[in-house]
Amino acid sequence: MANVFIKEALLPNGEKLAYREREGGQNTIILVHGNMTSSIHWEPVIRDLSPEYKVYAVDLRGFGQSTYHKKVTSIKDFSDDLKMFVDGLSIKNFALVGWSLGGAVCQQFCSDYQGFCNMLFLLTSASSRGYPHHATRKNGKPDLSKRISSYTDILDDIKTRMIQAAYDKSDFAFLKQLWDTLIYNQQQPDAKTYLKHLEDMTAQRNLAECYHALNTFNISSFHNGLVAGEDKLKHINIPVLIAWGENDLVVTKEMTNELIEDFGDQAESIKLTGCGHAPMVDSPHQLIAIMESFLSNKQVSSLMTNVND
Repeated sequence: MANVFIKEALLPNGEKLAYREREGGQNTIILVHGNMTSSIHWEPVIRDLSPEYKVYAVDLRGFGQSTYHKKVTSIKDFSDDLKMFVDGLSIKNFALVGWSLGGAVCQQFCSDYQGFCNMLFLLTSASSRGYPHHATRKNGKPDLSKRISSYTDILDDIKTRMIQAAYDKSDFAFLKQLWDTLIYNQQQPDAKTYLKHLEDMTAQRNLAECYHALNTFNISSFHNGLVAGEDKLKHINIPVLIAWGENDLVVTKEMTNELIEDFGDQAESIKLTGCGHAPMVDSPHQLIAIMESFLSNKQVSSLMTNVND
């Protein structure tokens, strides 16, 4: 098994990004995690990816062991941090794998900085038109008729306050119930790993900011109901694979279809069978097989079914 090292990179803006680095060959992959997570959630992928890949997995600003000196206001803040990270380590010609929130970060990166990333794998990713934040009803369910528009209102939303309170109190029982319902609704990690994940969640310091950044993210050519599209997706001209879990309760099929529509012929799409929002837990072998097929320029559609099937 290849060695994995946990390191820190000091960015020019004063932030430090913690990251996991796995030894490997000449092909480089950078893994970008989602909301309420960190690089720790990539451990099954880091461990089992072919040794031909050199792997980096970052903790975004305000997550995991990274610093959070300045608040993020947009997905671009994370993307710009990622650019400083790869520049500082002189990483070039790499593949990006973005999960959920990380998918939005990777889309922003590839649209802003051409010539660095050579392949883009979007795993149960936020749409190119963002991830809407709707007001939360008293029963905990979203009110789809009320999309929140401001950061202040997101701070005051019931969902934000409940999760932030669970972070502040290290209320693992509440967080586990939430994840059992929405994220680990197919499979669960073993008890020791699950506890590590719960502990890691409470290290997040930017929950409301992430909700706001996703809510206002839109690099498509469409208005998303809150903000006009920046029409920047057209700058991504590398191979793209969109992978969505058929039982995902976080990223809907409609959001995935937005991605498919916006990328058009630039992207291929794959449905992960038996998976929810965390394929690295639900079916790591399936996920890694698809990742490696895509990254080695093999035909992935023969492995799984198209999302629209």
